[in-house]
Amino acid sequence: MAKYFDVHPQTPQRRTISTVADSIRSGALIAYPTDSCFALGCQLGNRDGINRIRSIRNLDDRHHFTLVCQNFAQLGRFVHVDNDVFRAVKAATPGPYTFILRATAEVPRQLMHPKKKTVGVRIPEHVVTQALLAELGEPLLSSTLLLPGEEEPLTQGWEIKERLDHMVDAVVDSGDCGTRPTTVVDFSGGGAEIVRRGAGDTSRFE
Repeated sequence: MAKYFDVHPQTPQRRTISTVADSIRSGALIAYPTDSCFALGCQLGNRDGINRIRSIRNLDDRHHFTLVCQNFAQLGRFVHVDNDVFRAVKAATPGPYTFILRATAEVPRQLMHPKKKTVGVRIPEHVVTQALLAELGEPLLSSTLLLPGEEEPLTQGWEIKERLDHMVDAVVDSGDCGTRPTTVVDFSGGGAEIVRRGAGDTSRFE
């Protein structure tokens, strides 16, 4: 049965955030809010968590997982960013964008696209997510909480708790969350290719 954490959206309770971070370090898979919609998240090297995300979402090995980072310095440890891409990504963060870039050696092989050796990265603009990332001190391995056969992500913490009670270890709820996944921009081929149009403004990449 998943634990349920009710977190204040503007002033997250430090003790609660610390408890959630400790559970992630201990191998928990959580559902948590972002500036686009709810996501599934676990620690970077959590193989069981990765497999559970794949199972919940029915994903194949070509799916791009996302490393949700606290800031640009942290993001730069996990992906290669040249000067032109740096300016474009920097201007759009924090915000509801996911960027696909070539992964560095810091990224576990099972998280990369098997052929392209790429991974998704993003920096969210969400108070609770940022508090959790600061407490954790490392990125969250994440994927949008979009269930197989459904067109819209789950947006209510109570519904996530009800439907995924025996599939996740914790649900972090801070009230209303976005309803659209991030805009996904692939920079791995040199230019900007919009893979998914979502919550972010795409005009800057066109």
